[in-house]
Amino acid sequence: MKKELEKISKSSKEYADKAELKLNPDKKIRAFVLAGLAKRKIKFGEYYCPCRVVSGNKEEDKKKICPCFWHLDEIKKDGHCLCKLFFKK
Repeated sequence: MKKELEKISKSSKEYADKAELKLNPDKKIRAFVLAGLAKRKIKFGEYYCPCRVVSGNKEEDKKKICPCFWHLDEIKKDGHCLCKLFFKK
């Protein structure tokens, strides 16, 4: 679990920097979401967003891999993605 948590923490930070976003400034919420992503990687083999239901249909579930298909629209609309990992700068 620790290895997956380190990997998703690093890649999320790199993505946020590249996309001109920021990670949730609330460290507890950020840690909770990242832990959920790491658990899903172990369970399902991908970093599926913890706020999305994994159907088991690989093609359908591709959209749910973090950062998910919907995150930019959600950030534009709400200022953050549904799981509250990524925020507008």
